[in-house]
Amino acid sequence: MKKFCCVLLAMLPLTAFAYPIDVTKELNGLSIDYNAYDTDNDIASIQVNNYGTTDAICKVVFNNGPEAPRTRTIEVAAGKHKNATAKFTRTIIKMRINLSCSPK
Repeated sequence: MKKFCCVLLAMLPLTAFAYPIDVTKELNGLSIDYNAYDTDNDIASIQVNNYGTTDAICKVVFNNGPEAPRTRTIEVAAGKHKNATAKFTRTIIKMRINLSCSPK
């Protein structure tokens, strides 16, 4: 019985739960792709990839519900990628990200 309890306690850190991430995008005809990540229980991040030939300016709004939204503006050069991150004071239950990009 002691071995079973030790194994159960050892597996406890493996039960980390990820929160759902909803991304709403407005790309205005640009060749932009994204990858959203749950970096930590109170940190969200998104990687914006620009596959086009035109530089883009992107506005990213992270919304965690009751807290004030965090807005980040990034400039993504053609053929490059950039990351945007937001830290919240509370644990994230569901993340909503609005991504809107326009040509530079």
